[in-house]
Amino acid sequence: MQMCHVGYGHASMRHNLGRISVSLWTPGGEHPVDRPGPSGEPTATPEASPEGPRTEDLSPEEQAQLEAMRAQMEQVQAQLLAAPASLVVVNHAMGLYELAALHLMQPDPQLAEASLAIDAVSALVDGLQGRLGDEEQTVRDALAQLRAAYLEVRSRQEGDKGNTAT
Repeated sequence: MQMCHVGYGHASMRHNLGRISVSLWTPGGEHPVDRPGPSGEPTATPEASPEGPRTEDLSPEEQAQLEAMRAQMEQVQAQLLAAPASLVVVNHAMGLYELAALHLMQPDPQLAEASLAIDAVSALVDGLQGRLGDEEQTVRDALAQLRAAYLEVRSRQEGDKGNTAT
């Protein structure tokens, strides 16, 4: 399963920011997205790509859809750049919070999966201490709630296992 790389771009691990390769995933395959270079002109995109058909090979409807997706992606990127990075990081931390909570709330809680998500929130909060802005305390409180919920669910599971063994 491929994921759409909206907002962050899809770049190789090279750190030459002037040469970031951006692609757009569609049901028909992945398509390179032209990005303006330093002069404002679009960077050259190879005529054919191993990732999918050339833009010229798309129907007018598909080309219009691709252009709409490009415009939407540019809008999302502009919104992302307008937001403080701390707010975006906090938003991701809260997404991890929700992931952990989902795993804990299942009829058969998935403790290992919840633990990984909780550790990820912890890594963000502890690793970025003092840099998460006004919402840092909210995320710290959420992390404490998650840890308490994890311990409660784990204790309940261990109690259930002890009851079935007797």
